[in-house]
This record gives sequence, structure tokens and C-alpha cells, in this order.
Amino acid sequence: MPEVPEVLFVCVHNAGRSQMAAALLDHHAQGKVHVRSAGSAPADTINPAVITVMKELGLDLSREFPKPLTNEVVQAADVVITMGCGDSCPIYPGKRYLDWELDDPAGKTVDQVRPIRDEIDSRVRALLAELLPAGR
Repeated sequence: MPEVPEVLFVCVHNAGRSQMAAALLDHHAQGKVHVRSAGSAPADTINPAVITVMKELGLDLSREFPKPLTNEVVQAADVVITMGCGDSCPIYPGKRYLDWELDDPAGKTVDQVRPIRDEIDSRVRALLAELLPAGR
């Protein structure tokens, strides 16, 4: 793993799961991990319920926007975490790929999105412990 590992979170619309994961990892890593997110078919805006549940944690996603998945962002990543994008994510040798099966927050209420956020937070913390062993 490089000195500053790069993690890419990918979901279909880049409007929910991958945005939450990127914001949470960026927050917990405190600059020790470079974080990006993208979507295989980006939406126009981020899910409002996602913005609300992240704001509850003090993380402001209101200025974020869905970004397209490109070969360049995948090639730059050390770890690529997919969240329901199926076969639409390009695969490159030498990259570490993880698939996190998570409910899609699309069309869900704030109360329904909170447990998804909390599950992502738990997984992000475990990933961070792997990427940055104690003392790093």
C-alpha cells in the first residue's frame, strides 16, 4: 500500500451509498487516505435523505454532486469498493476490489437511510484499520 492509499467507492448513481462512504472515510482518515467516489450511471443530484443523515453526523454533502466513473479514476485507485454496480465497473489487474452489498437509499425515508449510513460507517472504519495499521 502506498504512503497515502487511494480508495474509490462506486455505485450506480453516485447519489447515495458511494457518497456516504467517501465522506465517512475522508472524515475518519483525516487526510491519510485519498478518497473518491463515482457512478456507472450518475444521477443529477445527491439523494436529499442522504444529505440529511450525513448532516446529522456533521458532514455536509450539500455541495457534492454525482461524478461519472472513468477508467482514469479506477486506474488511480489502490482499492475499489463497488456497491451494487454489477459488471459496469472496469476491472484492472493489481487492484484490490471489494463488493459491499448494501441497500440502495434511493426512494427511502431518512429513517430508512440511517441504518444504511451506519452500516457503511462500520465498514469504512474496518477498512481504515486495514489501510492504516496502528501507528501510521
